[in-house]
Amino acid sequence: MKYIARVIEYSPRAQELCQRIEEAANLAWEKEGLRLVTFSVTGSAKAVAVFAAEEK
Repeated sequence: MKYIARVIEYSPRAQELCQRIEEAANLAWEKEGLRLVTFSVTGSAKAVAVFAAEEK
């Protein structure tokens, strides 16, 4: 299994950050077949999302 990390840009409000994470997860799934595994919110109001891709 291959893992890919992506940064979700600055979002000062929690609801906005949730929406951006959701959009990134849905887009990664639709376009690249990546599955969101986990994410972490940073102190600078950004998030790091980790996606998994099945190796072929």
